[in-house]
Amino acid sequence: MDIRTTRIRNQLQGRIVSIIRGAVHSEVDVVTAAGLFTSVVETELLDLIGLKAGSAVVATVKSSDVKLAAA
Repeated sequence: MDIRTTRIRNQLQGRIVSIIRGAVHSEVDVVTAAGLFTSVVETELLDLIGLKAGSAVVATVKSSDVKLAAA
């Protein structure tokens, strides 16, 4: 996902503080200036883009959907 081209306005820079890995999906906790957010993402995607605890990310929020992109 190219964060610069998305039309979602609610973008929050943050850092991954923890990951609970599952076989298919993982829970990713991200701390931002606005607080803590949790995103559920495919475990394969975490490995593909190299997200881990300490990684800088941008959380984009749309309704109840939170997506992460490497910052």
